[in-house]
Amino acid sequence: MKILLVRHGESDANVADRINDDPSRLVNLTGHGRAQAEAAASSMSEMRFTHAYASEFPRARQTAEILLRRHACPLQIDARINERRSGMDGLPVSVFNDLVRHDPLRIKPERGESFLEQMERLRSFLDEIAARHRDGTVLAVSHENPILAAQALMADDPEQIVRGSIANCAWVELVWPC
Repeated sequence: MKILLVRHGESDANVADRINDDPSRLVNLTGHGRAQAEAAASSMSEMRFTHAYASEFPRARQTAEILLRRHACPLQIDARINERRSGMDGLPVSVFNDLVRHDPLRIKPERGESFLEQMERLRSFLDEIAARHRDGTVLAVSHENPILAAQALMADDPEQIVRGSIANCAWVELVWPC
């Protein structure tokens, strides 16, 4: 299976530099985020997706809906591609970054998950959709941390990946299983 993992467009939380890891809290795309999604949709206009997934977060669903306007496949929601759980919803992103900086793979916030745990959550998602859509081309709209976790599953050095970044509406193409 080929999967295109796309980070959502710029959101209100991105602009405020605040954590949003609670999907029930409404955090929408900004106007700029919608424009990013429109630009990504234009770039992907020749791609043919057989299936599409998005996380439970409104900003991911909004991005996916824009990306899928020219595609006939329905959108499915899957919590396994949700943002990394930090238990720090609403706090500045710097609080989380300061906490995990010295061991970004293993540090687990009190009410959250470690990057290694997130990697296993992504492995479960990838394994299941690969079994379900063996010859498919899948779109999955998610968040920076889960996309990095998926990349880390294929890397020799996950610690190098966890320290990376992915721009809003950028994407990573993977073939799974690798």
